[in-house]
Amino acid sequence: MRRVAPFSAQRWNYAHATFYGDETARETLQGACGYHNVYKQGYGTATTALSTTLFNDGFACGSCFEIRCVDSPACNAGNPSTVVTATNFCPANWRHPTNNGGWCNPPRQHFDMSRPAFDKIAFWRAGIVPIAYRRVPCLKQGNMQFTIEGNPWWHIVFVTNVGGPGDLGQVYLRGSITKRWVRMTHNWGVGYRIFQSYLGQGISFMVVSNSNSETVMAWNVFPDYWQLGQSFSGGQFQRPHIMRI
Repeated sequence: MRRVAPFSAQRWNYAHATFYGDETARETLQGACGYHNVYKQGYGTATTALSTTLFNDGFACGSCFEIRCVDSPACNAGNPSTVVTATNFCPANWRHPTNNGGWCNPPRQHFDMSRPAFDKIAFWRAGIVPIAYRRVPCLKQGNMQFTIEGNPWWHIVFVTNVGGPGDLGQVYLRGSITKRWVRMTHNWGVGYRIFQSYLGQGISFMVVSNSNSETVMAWNVFPDYWQLGQSFSGGQFQRPHIMRI
C-alpha cells in the first residue's frame, strides 16, 4: 500500500454561499450523497450542498470545507469561519441567470449551506454572501462506518464518518471465503454496490480517497453473521495534524 502524507488544508478560494431550510435544519437530514440521517451519523447541522462544479458527480461527498463570509455588511463581526461537510447536491436552475437566482449553475462554485451553518458566518436575511473557502481535513471520532443494504443477490454499502480527506474514490470488498479483492461500482455519493452475494462471509474493505489516493485497509469489518441493514465500523484515514488558524 502506497504511503501518502495526511490530508492538509488547501489554499483559499472565493465563491458565494446561500442556505436552504430553516433553523431546525430538518431539510438537510439526507440528501444526494446517500447519508441516511446526518444527525445520527455524527455530522449534525454543519453541512452543505455543493454546486455541480464542486460536487464532482458525487465524489466530493464527505469533503470538509472551512468557510468564512467576506466583503459583505452581512458578515458576522470578526468574519468567523465554520467547517462543514458536503452531504448534498445543489442542482442548476437554468430558468435564472448565474448571477441572479441560478447560483448553482455551472461553472459557478457555490455552497448551499444548512441554515445553522450559514448563521455562524453571516446574517441570514442577506440570503447570499461572498465567501472564502478551502478544503480542510475532516476530524472524525472513531473509525469509518459501513452500512450494508440491498438484497441476497446484490449489496450496496454506504461509507460514512470518513476522516482525513473525507471523500471516497474507490472501494474494494474482500470476502473471508472468496479471499479476493473486488472493486465495487460507485452507485451515488457515498454508496458503492456489488452484484454478487456475500451473505455468510466476513467482509473486509479497502478504501481509496479521491483527493490524494490515500488507501486504508479495514480488515474483518463485517462478521460472517451480518445481515442487511446492519452497520459496522473499521479503519480510518491518517489522523491529520490540527492546524492553528
